[in-house]
Amino acid sequence: MARAGTILAATLDLLEGRIRAGVSTAELDRAAERFIRSRGATPSFKGYRGFPGSICASPNAVVVHGIPGPYRCKRGDIISIDVGVTLDGWVADAARTFGVGEIDPLAQNLLAATRESLDAGVAQCVAGNRLGDVSSAIQRVAESAGCSVVRSLVGHGVGRSMHEDPQVPNYGKPGKGPLLEEGMVLAIEPMTTAGRPAVRVAGDGWAIFSQDGSPAAHFEFTVAITAEGPRILTPWHLPPSERPRPAIREPAETAASAG
Repeated sequence: MARAGTILAATLDLLEGRIRAGVSTAELDRAAERFIRSRGATPSFKGYRGFPGSICASPNAVVVHGIPGPYRCKRGDIISIDVGVTLDGWVADAARTFGVGEIDPLAQNLLAATRESLDAGVAQCVAGNRLGDVSSAIQRVAESAGCSVVRSLVGHGVGRSMHEDPQVPNYGKPGKGPLLEEGMVLAIEPMTTAGRPAVRVAGDGWAIFSQDGSPAAHFEFTVAITAEGPRILTPWHLPPSERPRPAIREPAETAASAG
C-alpha cells in the first residue's frame, strides 16, 4: 500500500502542475491515468461501481465524486482532486483541494481549516484510541474555523478493496466507537463546506454538491496504525525528496535462489 501511495502522491504532484485556468477536468483525468499506468499500477476509480473517470474532479460547490469532463477551470476556482491507485492488489486513496490562481479569503479559510482538520484526525490514529477520537478532532478543528462538516459522507477502511470497514465519520464524540488497533488502515478524509452541511446529488448520480451552493473542500490521506504511531501511506504533504521509499519485496523464488 505504501508503494501505491507513493505513486498516488506523485500523481497529485503532476496534477498540481497542470491545474490552471483553461484546463479541463477531462484533460486532468487523462494525464492522471497515463501517469498511473506508466508506473505499473491501475486507477482504482476507473469502472468502480460504473464510475467513468480515473480521478474525481470536483470544482467549487462539488464536494466529491465529480466526473471529469468538459468543465474548464477558471481563475478563483477551487477544485478537489481525489485519486485511487491499485498496485499488486492493494489500494491507496488520497485527495487534495487546489486553488486555481488567487482565491478569495472565504476559500482560503476553507482550504486551510480542512487541511488542518485532516492533520488533527491523523494525529489521533493511535492504537488504543477510539474512532470517535479521530472524528471529534476533525470536527473540532473544522467547526472552530467556521466550516461545516458534511455528515452524510465518511472516510473508511481501505486495503484490498476501495471501501472496507469501519466507516470513519468526520464528527463524533471522543472515547466512543471501535477501538483502533495496530494493522488497521484508514482513509481519513474530512469533507467540508463554507456554508451549511446539507448536500444534494447531481442528476448524473455521482457528483455531490453543497445544497446551498457554498464552496467545498476535501483532503485525504491513507493512514496505517502502527506500533510507532500513525504512518501516512500517501505522503503528498512531503516534498518528493523527503518521501519514504517503500521496500520492494523480491518474488519468493528469487529470494530462495539467492540463499
